[in-house]
Amino acid sequence: MPSAELLIAFFATAAVFAYIPGPAMLYAAAQTMARGRFAGLMATLGIHLGCYVHVFAAAAGLSVLFHAVPALYLAVKLAGAAYLIWLGVKLLRARDDNSATVPGIRPKSGRRAFFDSVAVEVLNPKTAIFFVAFLPQFIDASASFPIWLQFVILGTIVNLMFSSADIVCVLLAGALMKRLRQSGRARRMMQRAGGAVLVGLGTHIVLQRN
Repeated sequence: MPSAELLIAFFATAAVFAYIPGPAMLYAAAQTMARGRFAGLMATLGIHLGCYVHVFAAAAGLSVLFHAVPALYLAVKLAGAAYLIWLGVKLLRARDDNSATVPGIRPKSGRRAFFDSVAVEVLNPKTAIFFVAFLPQFIDASASFPIWLQFVILGTIVNLMFSSADIVCVLLAGALMKRLRQSGRARRMMQRAGGAVLVGLGTHIVLQRN
C-alpha cells in the first residue's frame, strides 16, 4: 500500500472533493424531492454501484480510451445528458398519485430511482476521467500491492466517501419533504423542482466544453 503520508493526503483530498456540492448531490436531492427519501437513498445506492464500473475501468486502464478517443467521450457524455433531461421531463409531466401508501410517492419509485441512477452514473464519462486523473497521484509503484489493486482499493474508498456525502444530502432533503408532504400543492412543487434540477443538470452537461 502507499505510505502513511500519501494515504493522509489521499483521505484529506478525497474528503474535500466528496463534500463539495456537485452533480451527484444535486441528482440525489432531486430524486428525493421528486419521489421521497427512500427513492433518494435508492438513487444514492444506484450511483454508488454504477461508480464501480468506472473504478474497475480505471484499474484496467480502459478509462484512458476517453482521452484517446474524444468522439467516444462526447458520445457517452451526450447520451448521459439526454437521459438526465428525459428523466427530468418525465418528473415535470408526471401527475401526482394519491393512491400510494405515502402521499404522492408511487411504490415503485425507489426501484425506478435505483435503475435510473445506475444508468446515469455509468453514462457519466466525467467520473471515469476523475478517477484517471485523481487516483494515480496516490499510487505507489514500489508498494507490495499491484497497481491495479491499489486503483480498486483507493477507488472504492473514494466511492464510499462520495456516497456518504450523497446520503447526508438525501437526509436533509428528506427532512424538508417530510414537512411539506402533507400539502398536495407543496408536494407537486417539490416534484417539479426535482424534475427541473435534472433537466438543468443535463443541459449543463451538454453546454460544457470539456
